[in-house]
Amino acid sequence: MKKLFQALGWVFLFIITALGVTFVTLWLLMYMFCNGPSESAKKTFVATMLETGGMKFVVSWYMTDDEVMAIMNEGIASAAPVSEKSADTDASLVNMNEKGSVSGNSGDGMADSSIPEALRDAYAQDTDGDGLILVPVTSHTFSGGLLVIKDPSRLSLSSSYPWSDETRNKDGLTVGEHCEQSSAVAGINAGEYVTSGTNWGGMPVGVVVENGEILYNGPSYGDVMVGFNSDHVLILTDVGGMSASAFESYVKENNITDAASFKDVAGGNINHFTKLIVNGEAVELGGKGVGANPRTAIGQCADGTVLFLCTDGRGTGGHLGATGQDLINIMLQYGAVNAANLDGGSSSSLYYEGEYAITSTHMRYADTSRKVPTAFVVK
Repeated sequence: MKKLFQALGWVFLFIITALGVTFVTLWLLMYMFCNGPSESAKKTFVATMLETGGMKFVVSWYMTDDEVMAIMNEGIASAAPVSEKSADTDASLVNMNEKGSVSGNSGDGMADSSIPEALRDAYAQDTDGDGLILVPVTSHTFSGGLLVIKDPSRLSLSSSYPWSDETRNKDGLTVGEHCEQSSAVAGINAGEYVTSGTNWGGMPVGVVVENGEILYNGPSYGDVMVGFNSDHVLILTDVGGMSASAFESYVKENNITDAASFKDVAGGNINHFTKLIVNGEAVELGGKGVGANPRTAIGQCADGTVLFLCTDGRGTGGHLGATGQDLINIMLQYGAVNAANLDGGSSSSLYYEGEYAITSTHMRYADTSRKVPTAFVVK
C-alpha cells in the first residue's frame, strides 16, 4: 500500500510539474510576442486576441490599455477613410442572364472570358452538374474550403427562431442542424450572436431577416448587414446608425429577403471587420483583420456565382488561421465583386453533403459545430 501511495505521489508530482512547465512556456511565449523585437508579431498577437470572443483578457496580462489602444489606433489611422468604403452595394455589377442562371454559355460560365481563370477551373470540376463545387484552399498558416455555388437563387438564411431569452431557455442550432431543418445540402455559420463560455448560440446580435421577414431588429454601432435581395444579389450595407424603424423601411424598399449582420469596428478591446470587397474594390483593412484566426466569409461574383469560404486555425493541423487580407486575396482570385467576413473563430464551420468540411476548432475531433442562431444555406 505504501508503494502504491508513493507511486501515486510521483504521478501527481509529474502532472503538476508538466502543467507548470506548460503554463510557464506559454506565458513566456506570449510575453515574447508582446515584448520581443518584432513589432509585426506584437501587432498580430494583439489583433488575434482581440478578435476572439473569450480571450481578449490575455492581452491585458502583458500590455497596458494605452499600449493596446496605440497599436489599434495606428492600424485604424492607416486604413482608408470610412466614407470611401461605406457606399451601398451596386447591384448592377452582378448580371445574370435569367433567374437562377449565371452568365456565360447556358449558365456554365465557360464561354465568358471575363470570368477569372480560378473560377473557370472550378466550373470545370462540376462533373455531376449539381452546380456546387468544393475547392480546397491552402496556405502555410491555414487550410480550408471554398464552396462555389453557381445558382444564387438556391441561397437562403436559416435561423433558430423563435429566439432564446436571457435565461438560455433555448439553444441555437449547429450548422448541420440548420441544413437539416432547411433541407439544404450545404451551409456556413452567418451572423453575430450573444456569446457564453459554454456555447449557447440562442440569441442573435444586430439584425436577422429570413424569407423577407425581420426576425431580429436591433442594429447597433458598427453593424453591417450581409444579405440577399429578391434578385439574389449579395448586399452589404452599414446599418449601425439605423433605428429599428429605419431598418424596417430599408428592408422593404430594397427587397431584402435573407440577411444577418456582423461588426465592422475597431477600438479598445474590439477588433472586428466585415466588408472585404465592395463594388469590385478591395477594402483597406488597416489594423483590422491582421490577426490570424479561423474565418468564415461570403462573396458573389459578377455572374451571380456565390462563394462560401471557411478556414481553420488556432492550432488545428498546426495552423494559426487566416487574416482578413487572406480572405480578400482568395475572393479576388475567384472574381468576387462583393464579399464580407462573417462570424469566425470557434464558430467557423462549412457543412457540405452531410458532413463538415471545416468545423469548430473547439470540437475538432467531432463531426459537429458550435450552436449558432443563423446560417446561410444552399438548397
